[in-house]
Amino acid sequence: MNQHEMHYHRGHAGMQGSQQTYSHIGLATSATLHCLLGCGLGEVGGMTIGTALSFSNLKTMVLAIVLGFVLGFAFGLVPLLRAHFTFRQAAKQVLIAEGLSIAVMETAEVLVQVYTPGVMESHLSDPIYWIGMVLALIAGFAAAFPVNFILVKRGVRHQH
Repeated sequence: MNQHEMHYHRGHAGMQGSQQTYSHIGLATSATLHCLLGCGLGEVGGMTIGTALSFSNLKTMVLAIVLGFVLGFAFGLVPLLRAHFTFRQAAKQVLIAEGLSIAVMETAEVLVQVYTPGVMESHLSDPIYWIGMVLALIAGFAAAFPVNFILVKRGVRHQH
């Protein structure tokens, strides 16, 4: 059991029933918001860059997905590195704990962007573009929250 996992188990092992569930919901919410910050910045940034540079829809989506994963992963590393994990330990923990959450969030965001009428054909000055980005972020949060709840409940992830 690593330092991170020991903190989780020591800090929450004594909770019972609804108090423990409430703690899991809070931690899952925190983890999902943390993931949303990295993934969302990458996703919206990639979509905005691709749209501004008139990339094809495919190139824009690839850029958005790559930036979403990179920033999501980077944002996951920061608290672990601050907690004195080695880069290797932090990267492994983020890959395990956040990889699935990032993948689910990115998938939901992309699906909303692709299937919301007008988003992929719009420009940065079109309201539907920004409505699509907001809807994608909401969908990403909604899709990733259950994943994070399960990971928190199983002791796989915990935000400092």
